[in-house]
Amino acid sequence: MTAMTRMTGWLTRFAAVGLVAMAAIVIWQVFGRFVLDSSPSWTEQAALVLMIWYVMFASAAGVHEGFHIRIGLLEDRLGPRAAPLRRITALIVMVLGLVLLVYGAQLVWLVRGNAMPSLGISRAVAYIPMPIAGLLMALFAWPQVLDGKPRGEGSNC
Repeated sequence: MTAMTRMTGWLTRFAAVGLVAMAAIVIWQVFGRFVLDSSPSWTEQAALVLMIWYVMFASAAGVHEGFHIRIGLLEDRLGPRAAPLRRITALIVMVLGLVLLVYGAQLVWLVRGNAMPSLGISRAVAYIPMPIAGLLMALFAWPQVLDGKPRGEGSNC
């Protein structure tokens, strides 16, 4: 098992735990609102922060595993001749990952002094996964740029 595959497994598990935690927080919020008639103030912001975290890391895992959204009709029609198209697509994903890395890091830096009032933590905590996931997306897309094969079809990811 390669390091990238282990990393993807970790990211997928982390995203699943984040989804479960967010669901538990939302259930608590609904219970508080309708049963206790007093909804906790922190639940909405906490659920949003968790959603940002798990979506970003699941997106990075999706680049590695190939379960991200794409239109495969043209690839299916082209068959083995689709390698250049796959390389171009992987290159675009890699560039977008680098954009997320650079601008995400700038965003984290710019909002580091702002606090989320309901949670009392820096707003940067919500955006930290953006540059990390961007870097991972670029790293996961690079082998696909080189060989033009999606994961599971002989890719060296």
